[in-house]
Amino acid sequence: MNRETDGTGSAVDAQDPRKQFAEECRSARELYPGGPLTQTELARMVRTSKSTISRVENCVGPIPAGLPSLLDQVFATDGLFKRLYEEVESRGFPAHSRPRIELEPRAVAIAEWSPTVVPGLLQTPDYARALFREGDPRASDAELASTVHKRMARQEILKGTTPPDFSAILCESVIRRRVGTPKVMREQLAVLLEHGKRPTSVIQVLPLDAGTHGLMDGPLSIVTTADGPPVVYTEGIRSGAIIDEPSQVRHLSRSYDVLTASALSRDTSAQMIRKHMEAL
Repeated sequence: MNRETDGTGSAVDAQDPRKQFAEECRSARELYPGGPLTQTELARMVRTSKSTISRVENCVGPIPAGLPSLLDQVFATDGLFKRLYEEVESRGFPAHSRPRIELEPRAVAIAEWSPTVVPGLLQTPDYARALFREGDPRASDAELASTVHKRMARQEILKGTTPPDFSAILCESVIRRRVGTPKVMREQLAVLLEHGKRPTSVIQVLPLDAGTHGLMDGPLSIVTTADGPPVVYTEGIRSGAIIDEPSQVRHLSRSYDVLTASALSRDTSAQMIRKHMEAL
């Protein structure tokens, strides 16, 4: 594989998507029809600062989540920067979770079951930070900030003009278990309530007295894309797996449907979440 240096003597993979993003940005700017754009001129066109463009082109720090789509508009690159950005982001996650991260931007429907914590797509920054801090007490503040940023960037798929249909079933223990300070937990529960009001989202709570069910082994996500059948993603503490064998997907999807029927209704779930939020 071809390798070159990044200017500091360190070897850099020539196929590194972060480096590709930087090179494509620089090249598109310099070859802009009508004459080269300065970093200041490009920054004005994409509503950011010259320093941000400079950092992006020099592979310094994260790429702002809203920048790729704006670059695609300015340079008419048909989603090139968006695709590179998604690859950059997916490589920043543990190897076992990358298949799911790569599927999310193409999803037309996502269904989540979580018996332990609020799903990543619904977490607040402070809730995520508290989880990551507890999971890795030796992480530096910079490492923690980077990890939280990556989790928040995933949530962009729920904020666009055409978000996927999203449903989540949370065990009652998820809303009872305090993560971080009471303030952090109140804010997290408030976000769940807001998500539950969206026309494309359904948030339900499975009460603790619901009894035995087929998904007690752990969390599960069912991701459906426009160009393929549904797949199931299961995850452990340090492992994850994509299940795409049709009979297994049908079996797990049926278990999720049964769980949906056993959970509280949207309105009753919201009442329970609000009750716990107000008690904090």
